Amino acid sequence: MVKKAILGIIIAVIVIIGIFCLVVAMQPADFTITRSGTISASPERVFEQINDFHKWEAWSPWAKLDPAMKTTYTGPASGVGSTYSWIGNDDVGEGKMTVLESHPTDHIKIELEFIRPFAANNIIEFKLKTDGNKTDITWTMSGKNNFVSKAFNLVMNMDKLVGGDFENGLAQLKAVAEAEPRP
Repeated sequence: MVKKAILGIIIAVIVIIGIFCLVVAMQPADFTITRSGTISASPERVFEQINDFHKWEAWSPWAKLDPAMKTTYTGPASGVGSTYSWIGNDDVGEGKMTVLESHPTDHIKIELEFIRPFAANNIIEFKLKTDGNKTDITWTMSGKNNFVSKAFNLVMNMDKLVGGDFENGLAQLKAVAEAEPRP
């Protein structure tokens, strides 16, 4: 009788794990997180804040999470080939960004490689569009979900979590770009 009960529990656990794995496997393989805003500054001014990783500290939503974060810049000062690497606390982890495309006042494409707390490779894109004396900006991150990230997405809404950081970053970028002295 006890053996049947234990066997029944084991079978139930296996079925539950199987159902969970099936549900996780059926989650979307691709993800995209996008936020947009308008900045009362020229596309040139907004572009230079994004195209130069040295300037990210002033507006990046993650820069202030770890004041002791170690950063390294390699390659050109800005534009294609420039890189920004960081090693920080658990809030910021470790990773590297590399500018892949840089089209002045229009578009910047960045490869984002997370090393810690989890490995991932994503693409970040900033698209800028002139709107009179203002700049419309769209910040997008896209990538692939592995099994672990699919499971994580079942309990955490990554769009809200990361999207909130993007909203904060856009607000800080707006403040920085609008505060820049006008020529």
